[in-house]
Amino acid sequence: MTTAYHLDLGRAVADPTGLITDLVADVEKQLSAETIRAVVAAVAGGRAKSRRLAAALAMRPSVLIDGRSPAPRAIGDLLIELRKAGASEISPPVCVECGKKLRTLQRQGQDWYCSVCGQETAECVACGTVRRVAFRDRKGLLRCKMCPDNDDRDPVDVIYEVITGITPDADRDVIADALHQSAPHRPHYRQSLVWALEENPLLTGEGYLAPHRAILRFIDLLHEAGVTEIVRPACPRCHRVVRIDKPLDGQRVCRNCIAKSRIEECVRCGARREPATRDAQGRPLCPGCLIRDPANRETCTVCGESRMVSCRTTDGPICPNCRPLPLLLCSICGRTAPCTLSKLTGLPRCGGCDRRPAHCTICGRLRGIHSGTTDAPVCGPCTKPDAELWRPCPACGQAERLQAPGPCPHCTLKQRLHELLADDTGAIPTKLQALAGTERAATAMRWLSGGIVSTVLSDLGSGRRPLTHEALDELPEGKVVEHIRSVLVATGTLPRRDEQMARLERHVKDLVTSHTTAEGRRILHRYATWHLLRRLRRRSRGKETTHNQLQVARQHLRAAVYLLNWLGDQNLTLATCQQTDLERWMTSDDVRHRQEAGHFVRWALSQKIARDLTFPAERWNGPSQPMDDEARWHTARRLLHDDTLKSEDRLAGLLLLLYAQWPATISRLTVEQIEETDGAVRIRLGAVPVELPAPVAELALQQVAARRSHAVLGRTDSRWLFPGGQPGRPISAWAMGERLRKLGIRLAQARSTALFQLATDLPAAVLARTLGIDITVAVKWQRAAAGDWAAYAAEVSRRTSPQHPMHEPGLPT
Repeated sequence: MTTAYHLDLGRAVADPTGLITDLVADVEKQLSAETIRAVVAAVAGGRAKSRRLAAALAMRPSVLIDGRSPAPRAIGDLLIELRKAGASEISPPVCVECGKKLRTLQRQGQDWYCSVCGQETAECVACGTVRRVAFRDRKGLLRCKMCPDNDDRDPVDVIYEVITGITPDADRDVIADALHQSAPHRPHYRQSLVWALEENPLLTGEGYLAPHRAILRFIDLLHEAGVTEIVRPACPRCHRVVRIDKPLDGQRVCRNCIAKSRIEECVRCGARREPATRDAQGRPLCPGCLIRDPANRETCTVCGESRMVSCRTTDGPICPNCRPLPLLLCSICGRTAPCTLSKLTGLPRCGGCDRRPAHCTICGRLRGIHSGTTDAPVCGPCTKPDAELWRPCPACGQAERLQAPGPCPHCTLKQRLHELLADDTGAIPTKLQALAGTERAATAMRWLSGGIVSTVLSDLGSGRRPLTHEALDELPEGKVVEHIRSVLVATGTLPRRDEQMARLERHVKDLVTSHTTAEGRRILHRYATWHLLRRLRRRSRGKETTHNQLQVARQHLRAAVYLLNWLGDQNLTLATCQQTDLERWMTSDDVRHRQEAGHFVRWALSQKIARDLTFPAERWNGPSQPMDDEARWHTARRLLHDDTLKSEDRLAGLLLLLYAQWPATISRLTVEQIEETDGAVRIRLGAVPVELPAPVAELALQQVAARRSHAVLGRTDSRWLFPGGQPGRPISAWAMGERLRKLGIRLAQARSTALFQLATDLPAAVLARTLGIDITVAVKWQRAAAGDWAAYAAEVSRRTSPQHPMHEPGLPT
């Protein structure tokens, strides 16, 4: 029983609607499950209410039969709606005092009452009789229905007399209209408003003492109508002239002050914030913990990740990142793309225009585009010059959308950067002045407040830490330090260097130093320094080392460490190791990186460190995964014609599917590799450029024009076709691969299929020159595909124009 109870409470969080439906179906046999579910969905409402309802029913399901309180109001509403739907076994709610079955209910605490038993009784201040309370008089005292507080005066005349005592030239019609708008269709409430203003005039700045919220609305309407001497009240706590309608300690305060008064310590993270919700024990939870709570996340049907639910479709929930946007005509660039509606203009605006800053053609400032066109953009303050919306920054004087008193985000960021980067003289060093400006101030402030960013920048600015790569290398490795380094490199503060190679050199040093034996450290140092690193520098040919090359070198080095450690455990060395010992390790259960270890053994043999050992090399005999050319072309057609997908993802996917390019290669493409001459668009993947067909060419040109770096500080004009989050660097190969996987592309299988088909139709030499792969790799694929090249020259001579793999399998010459 206890186990079933806990299971029900767990299901009340994971599937509240299903639990309520099952509990009702166990009692009611006349209604179908679909009907019950529809009623439950209508009554239960949102996630929090449905969970409370499910938990209450799981704790006491007998309420479905007896209909008795104490119980939440939602259970009573559910019983009433089930009875309306035709339920016969479900009991309606019953009065807690007289037991009358209720068709409507009123509640006191957790108990339900009928209209007779639930009435409040008190002593009438006029007649002294204990009767049901009908209303309150002008002093707020209770009266019965036999003793009304009658006032035969016209409320408009009374309030007009009050206001003319303040401003004699007030218009009576304006006052009457404002009074009726403040309390429409509620004459008694309107009368209470007039009594309050007659007893204590609150129209000259003391509106925060108003007993009724409608008085504040009345003051705002009079102020907007231009009635002089009428003063909008300021919040008595923060002294801002904003909307104040929240009661607190006998005063009306703003939303920010009421939130500060409700601050509690979150029981999970310890943050002091206004609670967003409470747990089962009634303890406060902050908004961050509410969002991160696994119980409030569901699996997105698009990306498959467990995230917050943004919207629900017939296929299931969708997270905010995957929420589909409607295809509309962008009012700025005129392109049909997924768009959102601008809050200023109400017109569609695509993602590219929403994120792209430009110089406003009216004020000339570099700001976000809100209206106009691509050639003549207009910023927000020039689109809608509303003084209430765009207020001047007290520091720079520019119109900004200020949410709180103080400088604008850009000035706040400059002040914060000056505090971090200034030296003893109060000036920012020349080398660090390029960091003092960025377009995305809010994002930059969040970055500065996280981790060790502010500490590192402060040390660099004050001179406590030298402004060199070596000084940054002394810090703990991580994304934060690497991002700081990339910012300093992008702004010219630090010289550019091969970061992957430097990272590999640090890894080699740490791995060699940590080895247990002196002989092992000597061998590892020779292998890493004079073989792995030397060969990697030779193959790079002055270019930056890629992440894949770094990973391969690390795997070879780890394989050497694993083998040396195993030999040490067996009291052996490479010099004393016999073939039987090596084969015993190769067939053991704890063998790791066996193929890479063979590379190390063959190097040791060539250096005379080991003798009489053989380690077989694995020869590549063709792709190991099945070819699926039909799925490849189906995905390619979808990427060509599906405008709901991001254009950069479509271009990257087509480069993989049509030209067999790895994500690591795609991520490092530059804009110089896209050439447009004589109306033709070509991409240079190898020595010979490849002409792109019209749909792919359009995507390529669009990416060149609209690409956007995600860097915050140190953002410069990027040469990369797919810029990354770090300034001056492309998107990582891992991030590019993840984006392609979300499109449903199986990377290895799709590339093998494309390369296999291309090797079938083209000679190895052409394949190597056009795709940028090594000639030996091209020859291996040609042999695996078993292509017939006898008629290739004749076929090329018969072609009248270059063709593309969208027309036939193969690449244009």
